[in-house]
Amino acid sequence: MMQSYRFEGIDCPNCAAKLERALNTVPGVTHAQVDFARQRLTIESEGDHNAVMMRVLEETARVEPECVIHVQGKHTDSVHQHDQHHGHNHQHEGCDCGCCGHEHAEHHDSHHAHEHNHPYQNGYQTLIRAGVAVVMLAGGFFLQGWEQIVVWLAAYGIAGWDVVRDAVRNVLHGEWFDEKFLMSVASIGAMCIGEYAEGTVVMALYQVGEWLQGRAVGKSRASIAALMDIRPDYANVLRYGEEKRVKPDEVQIGETMIIRPGERIALDGTVLEGSSAIDTANLTGESVPRDVEAGSSVISGCVNLTGLLTVRVDSAYGESTVNKILALVESSGEHKAAPERFITRFSRIYTPIVCALATLLAIVPSLFDGQWSVWFYRALTFLVISCPCALVISVPLTFFSGIGAASAQGVLIKGADHLERLAKIDTIVFDKTGTLTEGKFSVRNVYTVDTSAEDLIGLVAHAEYYSTHPISKCIKEAFEGQIDTACLTEVEERAGYGVSAIVDGKAVHVGNERMMRELDIDVHPVEEAGTAVYAAIEGRYAGCIVVADVLKPGAKKAVQELRRLGVERMVMLSGDKQAVAEDIADQLKLNEVQAELLPQDKVERLKGIVAKAKGHTAFVGDGMNDAPALACADVGVSMGALGSDAAIEAADVVLMDDQPERLAFAISGARKTMRISWQNIVFSLVVKVCVMMLGAVGIANMWLAVFADVGVCMLVILNAMRNLRKTVKWIP
Repeated sequence: MMQSYRFEGIDCPNCAAKLERALNTVPGVTHAQVDFARQRLTIESEGDHNAVMMRVLEETARVEPECVIHVQGKHTDSVHQHDQHHGHNHQHEGCDCGCCGHEHAEHHDSHHAHEHNHPYQNGYQTLIRAGVAVVMLAGGFFLQGWEQIVVWLAAYGIAGWDVVRDAVRNVLHGEWFDEKFLMSVASIGAMCIGEYAEGTVVMALYQVGEWLQGRAVGKSRASIAALMDIRPDYANVLRYGEEKRVKPDEVQIGETMIIRPGERIALDGTVLEGSSAIDTANLTGESVPRDVEAGSSVISGCVNLTGLLTVRVDSAYGESTVNKILALVESSGEHKAAPERFITRFSRIYTPIVCALATLLAIVPSLFDGQWSVWFYRALTFLVISCPCALVISVPLTFFSGIGAASAQGVLIKGADHLERLAKIDTIVFDKTGTLTEGKFSVRNVYTVDTSAEDLIGLVAHAEYYSTHPISKCIKEAFEGQIDTACLTEVEERAGYGVSAIVDGKAVHVGNERMMRELDIDVHPVEEAGTAVYAAIEGRYAGCIVVADVLKPGAKKAVQELRRLGVERMVMLSGDKQAVAEDIADQLKLNEVQAELLPQDKVERLKGIVAKAKGHTAFVGDGMNDAPALACADVGVSMGALGSDAAIEAADVVLMDDQPERLAFAISGARKTMRISWQNIVFSLVVKVCVMMLGAVGIANMWLAVFADVGVCMLVILNAMRNLRKTVKWIP
């Protein structure tokens, strides 16, 4: 089984990677993933999950004692090994928030957290310790001899005892190469060659830098969480004639909710009473509120703006739209992009290589000039500069922020690997109906003989009154008058032909050309894209109504934006008639159109297009009917269907507002995210290599090395968070 948990207390990605490697060796664990950016631990186990989790907690306490994993009573006894390790032996009382009772992870609210020595929460203590150490260091300059050394050693202990402690513990556990080991060796080495002041200041600066780095990461996480702040806190439910406030996961299907203005809709449902405008921006990115009234569907996560609504609950919280969206966003960390995989592999070999180079730097030049202390100091400076934090923090954070920003704008991307492929799209294949067109008919033209257009539409609307065919519906909608059923008799509908009826004493026949030929009525064929509905009155041809599907309002803009982004080839595959499909393709200026295709034909044509594409190919469809094609493409993009299970499950990318122009937004954002990730990688490596070279030749000292390490880390974190700036749109 697979289960996800929230954790706290891990202060760097290296520690998260180290814990992940350790947990993957635990008996019974088939796969463990520690997501540093999202603070999520995912454990896939075989056998007794409770027993496996106990071993996981024990291993966590051994490898990362400061880490707290929030475990619930549903699947484990919930005893925190972390607390046992520290002598607290604290046990949960069986949390009932419902975040671990299913296979998809959900947020675990902050009020469930234990009090513990989290390095960011107690950051001011770190600052105070660093300040005290610096003051003691300054005071040591007024002393001499052993008194001065004692004061400086005490200052070093105050500034960095926990770093040295963790480094020693890691070494004892076989984890030699991490930033705490590097910093401990460098600062202790400096003091061994008499550089007491520099060793102490380096440790104090490192502590301050770690605190700043932790605050930056914490704020980044909070910013991303705020973008996806769509989880309802409660639901007002009518029970036994009384209104009760309960948790959303306690509400049953069929119960009635009361939603007041300003409240978030807790579960998907149907409006029974009331009318209002609801804000769907956090789910779709659409700033214009949507009007709802009795009979309208509403989805969880939206905010009721104006009126009081009474809503019947149609789905349980576990199956609600908001829960599925959050589960998709949270699980997106399981799919890593190439830069993330590169950093994971690189960080494992980077530090040992740097340590080896530092050792060579300390020894080899000294063999020639005999200046052992000089080269030893330069080697220590080399170690300080080499800390890989900037790399291993910024890249996952970049993808996390990119996926979070897209989600807040109504674009669900199911993983960093999908985002990476989306950035390389150069061919897009569209389905027609429901993707580029509205999927509903409207009257395009009316051709008449010896009657007016209004009279013809009126007669046809009366004859089609009892028909449920989509074409009949659109003609009835086009009729602006009131249908009088009293004048309607002898109605007969023939599948594949049309409808016959007596309307106000006149025999009216409405249907296709085949029906007219059978009735021996000469018609004037219409050479126009669309479906021709012919009408005859009293056996004589009266005219034709041309009905056609209409383009979505944003379809033309979507194609224009995709052209501007450099998408070279756009193809439309349709099951509709060739003339109808060509008409839509001409309006949009697509490169190619293939029509009259069955679903299996679409897949075969798509395979051919994917094989010939230079880059990646995206297929854009509208849900379940296009599932085979969505799976066949490099990136499957499902057109919104806000609240549709089929749309959310079928594709790699979901455009929640059902508008094709969001595709250009998604591609532009994916490319921006990829640019930022590689910017951070190149910038971090270039700066570190340059400063390491300066340190090797004696230009950069340890102070500058710490500033370079912390400064680079802060800059790449800020760069990673550019995706979250709401004032800057992805599409320039």
